[in-house]
Amino acid sequence: MAAIDVDRERAVTVRYADGLECRFDVETLRVNCPCASCRSERDAGRLPWPRPTSPQPLRIDEAHLVGNWGLGITWNDGHDTGIYPWAGLRDWCQSGDSPGDI
Repeated sequence: MAAIDVDRERAVTVRYADGLECRFDVETLRVNCPCASCRSERDAGRLPWPRPTSPQPLRIDEAHLVGNWGLGITWNDGHDTGIYPWAGLRDWCQSGDSPGDI
């Protein structure tokens, strides 16, 4: 990973050292949060976001690096346990498919 741009209300853009640039809108990132709780929701056929009490619009309150491994995000709905790994984001971007387990 060479650079990251966090537009808290729209998207996260990751630029990798080899020039690949990947953009992920905030709603797609939130719905596909890789934490165990959100994975369980998706496995049960439910979306982890939005909930009836979810704040609208969705936005990123905070984003931070988790070592050299990935990106941690705190959402305005209070959720903050997902870590988005750089390699998983890259694979997701290149495949164009739903991220599954990133």
